Amino acid sequence: MNYKQHTIKSPVTVSGVGLHTGVVSNMTFKPAAANHGYKFQRIDLEGQPIVNVDVDNVVDLSRGTTIEQNGARVNTVEHTLAALVGLQIDNVLIELDGPEPPIMDGSSIEFVKALLSVGLQEQNALRNYFEITEGVSYKDEKRGVEIAALPLDDYRLTVMVDYNSPVLGSQHASITDMSQFEEQIAPCRTFCFLHELEALYKQNLIKGGDLDNAIVIVDRVVEDGELSYLADLLGKKKVTVEEEGILNNTELRFKNEMARHKLLDLMGDLALIGRPIKGQILAARPGHAANIAFAKRVKKLIQEASIKNVPTYDPKKPPVMDINQIAATLPHRYPFLLIDKIIHLDETTVTGVKNVTMNEPFFQGHFPGNPVLPGVIQIEAMAQTGGILVLNTVENPEDYWTYFLGIDRCRFKRKVIPGDTIIFKCELLAPVKRGIAKMSGQAFVGGQLVMEAEMSASIVKKDA
Repeated sequence: MNYKQHTIKSPVTVSGVGLHTGVVSNMTFKPAAANHGYKFQRIDLEGQPIVNVDVDNVVDLSRGTTIEQNGARVNTVEHTLAALVGLQIDNVLIELDGPEPPIMDGSSIEFVKALLSVGLQEQNALRNYFEITEGVSYKDEKRGVEIAALPLDDYRLTVMVDYNSPVLGSQHASITDMSQFEEQIAPCRTFCFLHELEALYKQNLIKGGDLDNAIVIVDRVVEDGELSYLADLLGKKKVTVEEEGILNNTELRFKNEMARHKLLDLMGDLALIGRPIKGQILAARPGHAANIAFAKRVKKLIQEASIKNVPTYDPKKPPVMDINQIAATLPHRYPFLLIDKIIHLDETTVTGVKNVTMNEPFFQGHFPGNPVLPGVIQIEAMAQTGGILVLNTVENPEDYWTYFLGIDRCRFKRKVIPGDTIIFKCELLAPVKRGIAKMSGQAFVGGQLVMEAEMSASIVKKDA
């Protein structure tokens, strides 16, 4: 399980027909900055609109998951998203010159191969997991569907399907480690039952469907006349089936390939939550409608649990910069090097950690018998955190000095005492221009805001 965010090293393109629209399209995965997430871009439409991968953008669930935003629609996104989740890729822009990603062979394996062909790039930011802390469930009693999430310091999924079919029987599939995805889940193809086939065509769906990109399950005896009709429907010279089984006797890649594909769909649909999850997902007879309903329930929990602008800190995770790396960047030394870790750093935002201990020298006089961290020390620690962000905007940061220019709107909300861990978050208010940076800063202890301010600083080359 990755702690840091990842993107891909360079663009890569796949091409093919869309399952439901039947339109041939080219889909290009492009690297994206930390915290970008997944976004589709319809480059064939005027203005090349962006469609964020967000459960709130789901507009249709007819045999697939369709999202729409800014007047642009993207059909059947789940196989593409499953590939990204399975490879633990966090940030990608997906350019598409048609209405639907290529179906390829009906699985995610061709997307996985393409992404791995260009390689993954670790980024200087931690993954923003949502941890399931108590049971979450969804149930549709009419359809016999149930999905639950339980606490777990990992991401695991188990799926059970039972269609009352003599061909399929009851099937289970699980993934207990994302390293299993490429070989065990990604190759598993989409499927439908023979009795659904004609209805799907009449609903104007599966225009790009073919026996090469989908499994058709035959759970009853089929007469020769019906096979001829199906051949015409599918544009084939001939289709065959042994008593009960798979149309054209297609060989399954796994005995439980259907359950594994349902797990793949579930992974892709849950990507629409917008954050990687830590939890155990258990699903009985899942489908796109139930997956999305469950995803909305989890997203609502995220919104309810989140405190605006409060960064999360897990001391078990490796930092982006440890104290030695900080000391190599900032010129400060004892007793004035005031931050211990950098846990997030990107182009516009930095998050730092300071552990407050009674051994710090200022507590000898502030105040004896009632130790309180001086406000000026909090401001200086926040400024040092912001200094890391400003220095991150230049090459060879060790060749530069940063100087505090001003502070505005500074407010102290509560006292900070020994034993507290302060989380500092600084964000650029505008791009750095002529060596001047303006930032907003906040300090948190235990999820509560203890101090905030706006700061300005200059960055100057040492030999200038």
